[in-house]
Amino acid sequence: MTTSNATKAAVSPGRPGTSTSGQQAKEQRRVAAATIVGTAIEWYDFFLYASAAGLVFKKLMFGPMGPGAATIVSFLTVGLSFLFRPLGAFLAGHYGDKFGRRKILMVTLIAMGAATTAIGFLPTYATIGIASPILLVCLRIIQGISAGGEWGGAVLMAVEHAPNDRRGLYGSFPQIGVPLGLLMASGMLTIMAKVAPGDAFLDWGWRVPFLLSFVLILVGFVIRHGVEESPVFAEIAERAETVKQPIGKLLREHPLLVLVAALIFAGNNAVGYMTTGGYIQNYSTDPDGPIGHQRSDVLLAVTVSAATWLVFTLLAGWLSDIIGRRNTYIIGFMLQMLGVFLLFPLVNTGTLGNLYLALISLTVGLGLTYGQQSALYAELFPASIRFSGVSISYAIGAIMGGAFAPTIAAYLVQSTGTTQAVTWYLAGMTLLGLIAVLGLKDRRGIPLGPDHEAEQAVSPLVGFKRV
Repeated sequence: MTTSNATKAAVSPGRPGTSTSGQQAKEQRRVAAATIVGTAIEWYDFFLYASAAGLVFKKLMFGPMGPGAATIVSFLTVGLSFLFRPLGAFLAGHYGDKFGRRKILMVTLIAMGAATTAIGFLPTYATIGIASPILLVCLRIIQGISAGGEWGGAVLMAVEHAPNDRRGLYGSFPQIGVPLGLLMASGMLTIMAKVAPGDAFLDWGWRVPFLLSFVLILVGFVIRHGVEESPVFAEIAERAETVKQPIGKLLREHPLLVLVAALIFAGNNAVGYMTTGGYIQNYSTDPDGPIGHQRSDVLLAVTVSAATWLVFTLLAGWLSDIIGRRNTYIIGFMLQMLGVFLLFPLVNTGTLGNLYLALISLTVGLGLTYGQQSALYAELFPASIRFSGVSISYAIGAIMGGAFAPTIAAYLVQSTGTTQAVTWYLAGMTLLGLIAVLGLKDRRGIPLGPDHEAEQAVSPLVGFKRV
């Protein structure tokens, strides 16, 4: 199928229920596989750092600062990368709207993998002194820039290739790459904690999962290299209708929409970073803390919860094609609120069974407020500035939500002596996400192609005709 034919088949119809040819369906399956594998590898790298921050880096790179300060600073480096996500989002959005989604995805994949592999070779503070944490922070910044550019391209490749009536499901494929990445990262750390227990894990065991990234990047590169460009962008490029300054147009015409979209993600992301940011892992394994579980036991619990998160993320995408993105979010945030209030009371009992129950309960709401995000974001913004819109909304939401959630949680516990303040913080972020989604109209099935820019420019904000 030629690019122009693929374009007409994929973006011309304006109603849900569009049928696809066998060849186009094959390409859609290839895109689905590429987005799942690529994002899983990207987030494996990203979450591997977050998990290692509390388990490894606080001792090996920041140890001289003392236990309390080292914990907070190590989590600050997790959040630091979020400050550079907007830079990655701005760069990817600008060049993605000008030169295409596919090229950007190749660049972000390579950059993330190179930074992660380099961390695996990084000497500790005991070996090279202050240069060790400085180099670690620099590599984390590269991860942040890559993550900021990755997500927007991956979701648009998935959603813009999808049939109109299955955007939620197809859009959930890059979303499940996130719990898959967490599952892979926690799983590899669990294996190495068993293979190299105790001091051996700190001596060399933690490095193996980072070095494995080099092999995974090669796999991801091969899979992504064979995928066609997004049909929406292909049609824009064919007509020579790319916007010269897409970010300027976005911020000039749609600033409030970007903020509301960011708040929706922040409501999910703050809660999710209790595990993806490594806080629960650190809190429940700290030998000086109230729990004191074995490292391998906690990592296995996080791995299992990542699997349930994956299931509910996929379910959310499928469900949003039936009842709408907005309704799925409302259900999801209500269940997420329940999970937030169960989290620490269950974890603080000190039993492994309740730790599993707490994390699994939390993933129900996390999945149901995440799987539909790709489709929701893609349907919010006009085609010519869509990459910029989804990338920047996502990056801002990540800063507002997950960037410093582990740091805030650690500070609240050290300041108050209990986890109750953390619960109320997470509940407040969940409520903020729910309020934001109530401010949006559902745009399920809206045409995504450049022929419908006027319709896409009508504001989805409740009470607004145009942003």
